[in-house]
Amino acid sequence: MPTRRMVVVLALVTLVLLGAPQVARGAGDPPLSIDPAAALAALHCPATLAHPKTPVLLVHGTGSTVEESWTHTFAKTLPLDGHDVCTIDLPQRALVDAQISAEYVVVAMHTMAGRAGRKIDVVGHSQGGLEPRWALKWFPSTRSLVDDYVSISSTQHGSADADGICTVGSCAPSVWQQRTTSQFLKALNAGDETPGDLSYTSIYSLTDEVVPELPPPSTSRLDGARNIALQDVCPGRPADHFSILWDAVAEALVMDALDHPGPADPARLGAAVCLGVIAPGLDAADVAYMHTVALANAFQTTVVTGPMSSTEPPLKPYVLATQAAAAPSPAPAAGGPPAPSTPAPSPRANAPMVQGKSLAATGGRAPLGGAAALLGLALALKRMKRS
Repeated sequence: MPTRRMVVVLALVTLVLLGAPQVARGAGDPPLSIDPAAALAALHCPATLAHPKTPVLLVHGTGSTVEESWTHTFAKTLPLDGHDVCTIDLPQRALVDAQISAEYVVVAMHTMAGRAGRKIDVVGHSQGGLEPRWALKWFPSTRSLVDDYVSISSTQHGSADADGICTVGSCAPSVWQQRTTSQFLKALNAGDETPGDLSYTSIYSLTDEVVPELPPPSTSRLDGARNIALQDVCPGRPADHFSILWDAVAEALVMDALDHPGPADPARLGAAVCLGVIAPGLDAADVAYMHTVALANAFQTTVVTGPMSSTEPPLKPYVLATQAAAAPSPAPAAGGPPAPSTPAPSPRANAPMVQGKSLAATGGRAPLGGAAALLGLALALKRMKRS
């Protein structure tokens, strides 16, 4: 039998081995501002990552949780396809500074790849598509860890809904960062939108009420990615911001991206995919949960009860340093002040369109669905709370 002294020694060795977590940091990575232990505590993985297919990290969106976004959707279907799944609960329902949440994803990427001994795949919904991109852009060591990046209904270039929410006094820090004019998104989308030697797929719906795909071009599109609207695969298919998580076509596109080299390819799906409604492996109870508990909680916490701020969080020093280094030197004055320049209009600044009609033609209002109706209710509650 082991002596008491041996037990103590073994315990000390275990504490050393399992103590403060160490996250690999490449030469180009900035230091983490979070305690890695907090991110590890928020990471949920099976005992082993030994399934033959690539393990998948699922990243939830604004105002949500692992339970509300994934337990009744992809955390249920991916294992049926042979993938081990890890999930991460972003701090305070992903309502805090997205730069902080992105560091949670950095820790998760390194931890998963280290445990699996191979590359991982990352799937993010809504804001959950931004944190992995932030990690891949600003923490370049993560690029060698990821095989496929897939976003679902992500606010890659901002959401008109976020613009509206933040006009009513204060809003959550991460909602500020998802405005179409935010400094966060300007920094994220400057230069290469899809860095690294990995495959990028962006899947979205033209009838999304929370992330309106206002052309031109759609906000979820990424330069260098395979951009796929559900309606391009199945014309007229209805899918909103939450139903896309249980939609059979969206699920087929995600699986196609993860199970083949390169991004998703709709041509591999076949016409029969449009006959499906609910993703295989899910049922009516899962759908009901997503459209009651998950939907209501996301809007309530995002607009009414979550943390609020009157300004967008400042960019991290590593971003500011990069921006300063890239800024052109001012030209010397010669004979007087230069004429003010007129920047070329951005295509995203053109008159927004909703389902083929200008906002002016719809009276300035996008068509309302279940999610948008809840948004209107939440905004009304927020005004009442402030009065």
